[in-house]
Amino acid sequence: MSHVDPNPRDAADLEAMASKLEAAGSYRVLRKLAPRPLLEPPPGVATRHGLFVDTETTGLDPARDEIIELAMVPFTYSLDGQVYAVGEPFQQLREPGKPIPPEITAITGIDDAMVAGQRIDPDEVAHFAASASLVVAHNAAFDRKFLERFCETFNTKPWACSMTEIDWAAEGYEGTKLAYLAMGAGFFYERHRATQDCLAAIELLARVHPRSGRTGLAQLLERARQPSFRIWAENSPFDLKDVLKARGYRWNGEGTGSPRAWYIDVDDAAREAEVAFLKTEIYRGEIDLLVRRIDAYDRFSDRC
Repeated sequence: MSHVDPNPRDAADLEAMASKLEAAGSYRVLRKLAPRPLLEPPPGVATRHGLFVDTETTGLDPARDEIIELAMVPFTYSLDGQVYAVGEPFQQLREPGKPIPPEITAITGIDDAMVAGQRIDPDEVAHFAASASLVVAHNAAFDRKFLERFCETFNTKPWACSMTEIDWAAEGYEGTKLAYLAMGAGFFYERHRATQDCLAAIELLARVHPRSGRTGLAQLLERARQPSFRIWAENSPFDLKDVLKARGYRWNGEGTGSPRAWYIDVDDAAREAEVAFLKTEIYRGEIDLLVRRIDAYDRFSDRC
């Protein structure tokens, strides 16, 4: 049976019922994600083109696994973080070189029959992404690595991450998974399909969140514009690895071109304190540490 949207009168009645349930204090109603209305920027407000991207893949390793679905949704925004328009999406499937693992099909709903004979043209992707001033993903550290291998255009764009570059906990949300954030914001959508994930994330960027009184995009842009600093704890004492891990350091294994060592990313205000911590608590003396400045053009890429 096909879905039929209610007429305006029915929709108003249903909304009144939902509001009444919520007012009772014993119910919480989730509303289906609806298309965002087109807004006209005020006179004199400069706008930019953003591009929200999402990939479904055969696994987690960008060096061995492949993209099986790509969605890109363009949106127009102002420098202060207001979303004005959401454009028509790009969505395509792709047949990988090997069968899709059953666990991936269970998560994404994409099986071998759906992608048979399907192809994503890198040139078409490059053309679609060419005008973007900013590429955004929910977990950009994952999507960027796959997309940079697939299409050179993504190497030339600044990137931002709606999962890690917004302080969702400070806004009262539990967790950073897209589905959790959507539920916290009061809406639901068809999960684990790339286009719907993009639209849900743009909705979260466009909304004003109650604790800060700012849009998610305003917070994202502020964070993305700031440089960060990656500090490497090369040749640190093995018996202090748990100290580093507890402080937020992550281990970088072989195969990325970066040091095989523990590292942490900090903002400029915390850089000197972090270097002092390593010298005092880890190395117990003066040491020449590897520190790299990272901006949105390299952040979340293998180049870091």
